[in-house]
Amino acid sequence: MNKFAVEFLSTFFLFLTIGTAAALGTAGPLAPLAIGVVLIVLVYAGGHISGGHYNPAVTLGVFIRGRCDGKDVAPYILAQLLGASLAAFVVVKIFGPSVLEAGKSIEVYKFDKSSAVVAAELLYTFALVYVFLNVVTSQKTEGNHYFGLAIGSTVMVGAFTVGDISLGGFNPAVSFGLCLVGRLAWADSWMHFLPQILGGVLAAFTFKALNPNDK
Repeated sequence: MNKFAVEFLSTFFLFLTIGTAAALGTAGPLAPLAIGVVLIVLVYAGGHISGGHYNPAVTLGVFIRGRCDGKDVAPYILAQLLGASLAAFVVVKIFGPSVLEAGKSIEVYKFDKSSAVVAAELLYTFALVYVFLNVVTSQKTEGNHYFGLAIGSTVMVGAFTVGDISLGGFNPAVSFGLCLVGRLAWADSWMHFLPQILGGVLAAFTFKALNPNDK
């Protein structure tokens, strides 16, 4: 149960940061920095217990790679979604009223081109899962001390690069939270969920193809 609790707690704080810094706008243009740093901290804090997924796409990639038991996949993802959901509640009901003007709510983001959104979410989710598999699960990097920095930095770079294009989700739990707080329209959520899952799957098979002897 400890690993599921860590996934819940860490995804909670990850989305609490995203929802407050980015969706509410408290961090302004430095929101990607806040998001990347909190992910670095959370991966170091809980990685030794749960593996530090905090992302259904990562969990799926780790499962395909062969380093996550099939029986743990659904509980991991459920814990991640519940963590993001609770954080979304805090953002909207507790932090929101003190940040937003009276009567205002978080605005739904309007995307310019769905193809650009899908490409951004696919490519950077792929990058995130690919980096994760290499720095966390590879035999050749076993015992390294930079895994958290590499994972958080990948998200930070993605958020700075394509955040204005796709909102920089790269994580189905984060995108779920963005829908709950009203930043991402449910009707547009497929542009996040579909490429994120596909990116995680492609990253896992790419890792396996490039590391055939790393079982």
